[in-house]
Amino acid sequence: MAQPAINPHLAVVLSVLAVSFGSIFIKAADAPPLIVAVYRLGFTVLLLAPVTLVTSWQELRTMRRRDFLLACGAGLLLALHFATWITSLSYTSIASSTVLVDMHPLFAIAGGYLFFQEKISVRGMIGAAMALAGSIVIGFGDFSVGGKALYGDFLAFAGAFFVAGYMLVGRGVRNRLSLFPYIIVVYSVAMVLLILGALALRLPFYPYPPVTWLMFLLLAVFPTIFGHTVFNWALRYVNASVVSVSILGEPVGASILAYFFFQQVPTAAQVMGGLLIICGLVVFIFSSTANNREN
Repeated sequence: MAQPAINPHLAVVLSVLAVSFGSIFIKAADAPPLIVAVYRLGFTVLLLAPVTLVTSWQELRTMRRRDFLLACGAGLLLALHFATWITSLSYTSIASSTVLVDMHPLFAIAGGYLFFQEKISVRGMIGAAMALAGSIVIGFGDFSVGGKALYGDFLAFAGAFFVAGYMLVGRGVRNRLSLFPYIIVVYSVAMVLLILGALALRLPFYPYPPVTWLMFLLLAVFPTIFGHTVFNWALRYVNASVVSVSILGEPVGASILAYFFFQQVPTAAQVMGGLLIICGLVVFIFSSTANNREN
């Protein structure tokens, strides 16, 4: 395999930083959550479409119907992820929301067990139990703060479930499709579905302050293109477990940024629960990866 021009490990670290800004940009955008999701994906598609058409038009044009339908299914799950997770930030803290949504490796590997017969070791089960215990600690802590915070936690947890489904659907498709043809279909379908949801709820698509439009663009450029899209690129050169564990740096980075931008200080329950989740996921991911290598 040819070595990339950019060090993939450095790219992963920079992508974690880019993703950490996602929740900050969302909180700074003065718009309903669904509208934020619409424009985040809209600007992403607008920026990536020319690159895709120039580099991958033939592959996009000859995409098999089955792969296209699977990519559409992944787009549906991605739309549900953005709808639930972005909405969660209106109800709960950035610390709680990001650490709960980053539980998606737990659901993804559990889905691999259910649908692909991938085994989970005893150590992996212990890690999963730790992560779930951490989510319960955060939930109880936020319940004492108020019911709205607990509702936000539930939405973030649902966001983790949907993004795990998105990853599972895409696992097989990405073996047959290049990066750009796949993501342009996924992002476009998710954008259209979110637009339909916003129309159904009669949410305004304009006007919004200039700062909010800037946040929409920054969400597309940094957490989406330089974040998640680069993660997908790095998987060709870096072990998947390294990428998965690196993503766990997002709640740490987001919580630090939330302190400086919004003066949000994590509670003791959020810190304790977050540490349990991150430690549990590290155990879970590495044990599952080791188990897959043995098989």
